[in-house]
Amino acid sequence: MGSATSSMAAKFAFFPPDPPSYNICLDESTGKMKMSDVHQRDEVDVMKLNTKKGNEIVAMYVKNPSASLTLLYSHGNAADLGQMYHIFTELSLHLGVNLMGYDYSGYGQSTGKASEQDTYADIEAAYKCLEEKYGVKEEDTILYGQSVGSGPALELAVKLPRLRAVILHSPILSGLRVMYPVKRTFWFDIYKNIDKIPFVKCPVLVIHGTEDEIVDFSHGKQLWELCQEKYEPLWLKGGNHCNLELYPDYLRHLRKFISAVEKLPRIAVSTEQATTTTTTTTTDKPDSPQKNTTGIINTENGARSSTDQKENKSRSSTGQREKSRLSTDSREKSRTSTDKRDKSRKSIDRSGKARISIDHSERARNSFDRLGDMVRSVGLCNVDCLKQAAASEA
Repeated sequence: MGSATSSMAAKFAFFPPDPPSYNICLDESTGKMKMSDVHQRDEVDVMKLNTKKGNEIVAMYVKNPSASLTLLYSHGNAADLGQMYHIFTELSLHLGVNLMGYDYSGYGQSTGKASEQDTYADIEAAYKCLEEKYGVKEEDTILYGQSVGSGPALELAVKLPRLRAVILHSPILSGLRVMYPVKRTFWFDIYKNIDKIPFVKCPVLVIHGTEDEIVDFSHGKQLWELCQEKYEPLWLKGGNHCNLELYPDYLRHLRKFISAVEKLPRIAVSTEQATTTTTTTTTDKPDSPQKNTTGIINTENGARSSTDQKENKSRSSTGQREKSRLSTDSREKSRTSTDKRDKSRKSIDRSGKARISIDHSERARNSFDRLGDMVRSVGLCNVDCLKQAAASEA
C-alpha cells in the first residue's frame, strides 16, 4: 500500500528543474566538492549523502561562526540547490544561523526518483549529517519547510521531541487538499501535514501570503490554528506563492522569531515521551488554544478525532475525560517546573525587540534589495504541478 501511495503521489507532486541548474565538480586546490555556476564561498561545504532508500543526494552546509542554532531547510518544488544557493548563504548571514540545505532524490544532481517516502529518507540523511559531521544537537535545530518542503519537515518534526522550533513557509495541509477542498484524509493523499502538526511540541512559525494562488492562504491559517505552541504568524498581505522573500517583513519576522527561540529553555523530555508512538487523525476544528505570558499560544491536547469516527464522538470524549482525570496528578507535579519555564519566557518579545540594534537593522535593510533580486532571478514557483496535474487527470 505504501509503495502504491508513493507511486501515485509521484505522478502529480514532483517536478524537479530540468535540466538541473548546477553540476558537481572537484576543486583541485582544496580537494573538496563544489557546485558549478555559483559564487564559491569558503563558508560553504558541498557534499553527497547516502539515504536509506539507496539514493545519493546533494547537500550544502553554510557555516556561521557566531551561530548557536542551525536551520535545516527543505525547499519547495521546481527548485534545486543551484537556485537556492545564494538565498541560503544570505539567510545564514542575516539570520545568524548555520544552514543545511539539500536536494530531494531526483532533484539537481541527486540520484533516484522523487517520491513522498524518498523525501522523508532525504531529510533524515541531512539531519544525520548535521548530528554526526557537524555535532549539531536536536535542541539546537530549527526545521524550515517551504511549500512541498513542509511535508518532510513535519514528518521529521514529530520524531524529534527536543526540537527547538519549526518554520512553515507557504505550507500545505496535504497534497490532495491543494487541489480539492476535501474534509477527510484519504489513504492515497500525500504529505498529510494536517494530521501531524498537532503532535509538534516546539514553537511553530507560519508564514503565508494572503493572495497565494497555488496554495490557498487557508492552508497556512489552519495549520497555525492546529499548532500546540503557536508563535505570532506572518500573514503577508498581497503576497503570493513565489514572492514572500521580497517583503521586508519576511526577514524582520524571521529574525524576531529566531531571537525569541534562542532565549527559550531547552525542552526536557523523558525517555517514555521520546519513545511514545503517536497516531495522527483528522478533524475540521482545532482544540481551543490558551495564550500564555510568552506570546506563544499553547494547545494542551494535540490529538484530534477522525472524521470517520464522528458517530463515536460521545464515546471518544468520555475516554478523553478519563485520560485527563488520570493525568491530573502528573500535571500537578510538573506545575512548579512549568511556572519556572513560563517566567523565563516572559521577556522574550521585549528582549527580542531590544536585541535588534540600529546597526543590525541597517544591515538587514541593506540586504533586502539584494535578497529580493536573487528571488526574482530564481522565479521560484513551488507546487504549480499539483494543480496542473489535477487538470490533466480530469
